Amino acid sequence: MTDTGYAGARETTEGKVFTVTGGDWYEVLSQDAISEERIIVNLGPQHPSTHGVLRLVLELEGETVKEVRLVVGYLHTGIEKNLEYRNWTQGTTFVTRMDYLSPMFNEAAYCFGVERLLRIEGQIPQRATVIRVLMMELNRIASHLVWLATTGLELGALSMMLYGFREREYILDIFELASGLRMNHAYIRPGGLAQDLPDEAVRRIRKFLEFMPKRLKEYENLLSGQPIWHERTKGVAVLDVTGCLALGVTGPVLRSAGLGWDLRKQMPYCGYETYEFDVPVRESGDVWGRYHVRLDEMRESLKIIEQCLDRLKPGPVMVGDRKIAWPAQLAVGVDGVGNSLEHVAKIMGQSMEALIHHFKLVTEGFRVPPGQVYVGIESPRGELGVHVVSDGGTRPYRVHYRDPSFVNLQAIPAIAEGGLLADVIAGGASLDPVMGGCDR
Repeated sequence: MTDTGYAGARETTEGKVFTVTGGDWYEVLSQDAISEERIIVNLGPQHPSTHGVLRLVLELEGETVKEVRLVVGYLHTGIEKNLEYRNWTQGTTFVTRMDYLSPMFNEAAYCFGVERLLRIEGQIPQRATVIRVLMMELNRIASHLVWLATTGLELGALSMMLYGFREREYILDIFELASGLRMNHAYIRPGGLAQDLPDEAVRRIRKFLEFMPKRLKEYENLLSGQPIWHERTKGVAVLDVTGCLALGVTGPVLRSAGLGWDLRKQMPYCGYETYEFDVPVRESGDVWGRYHVRLDEMRESLKIIEQCLDRLKPGPVMVGDRKIAWPAQLAVGVDGVGNSLEHVAKIMGQSMEALIHHFKLVTEGFRVPPGQVYVGIESPRGELGVHVVSDGGTRPYRVHYRDPSFVNLQAIPAIAEGGLLADVIAGGASLDPVMGGCDR
């Protein structure tokens, strides 16, 4: 890297350090905007109409968008690099924080990769597999609710913001019952789950299945008949199948353009091929189509959740190999976390060998045979892929995510340039980007 307008350099005790800037912003500003009758608008990264800390540099002629530049990186956390310094089980604590609106999917993709390297995919208990599907589909609904709520807010439907987050809170309460946390759960672990699903969570889920279909109908009654909603979504930010495939766009955006590509159907995992559900598709390829696809997907997720509850049979939730399984039934201490003194005393009372094994499993972790795998799953935003590489040690050699938010953001210039400034908001929101996944 050289010292350019994109990255200034300075000498430090650690050597030369480059500071990466927001691209050619200052060069753009140096234009004679008056003579060209164009203005430059810096939209973000702290703007009420942008999803997360996304920055858009817009070149406008009146209210028509002539050019869009995307600047990402404001939420970069170095999660992928941090994974190289933690054992395989600890990795779930990091990946769950990437796309913070779909943490269960981050955890699941990572664990599928680790389990494939360990060659224990066929050893995962059936109850654990069913609960994984259950949690992912609940998470899919919660994520789509946030999209519907925030997009409604940005397009003027303020009530939708309240209703969407109201229902999402109910799902987060279920997650808290199951994992102890509303977000950043680290619930799905290599080999199974951190702990079993409590009976109270199952009762709450059954209640959710009763009232949620009525709520979805209320959302449609609120929005679908609204003339303003029609004006702001129909024929806006159109991206056809050819454009989606050229840009690598997946998920609801691709399905709203007419292609029913869903990894749960095309490349099944976690037993999805045994569940009855449809893949919603629309033909319009605009914001209106993406809105309907996500509503329909929530209904299909409810179907899958109901089937999961019917399949919940008693059994273990962690693989039987004690050289891999992190203790799945941990008693909670008085501080609300960790192991209680009674649990530690139980381990110590078994044998010195058991205590040593527990200590080494927690501090060092298990070894994963050398190799590399790629696993793709269908997240709420599209194909979420993870490339996991092991050198045979107790820590990942490399973990890299193919996050759909990052890939789908490429579509913003295609759907925004030539349109109106107001439609940049609607089009960008319809892609449903989450910057935590984009800026890993």
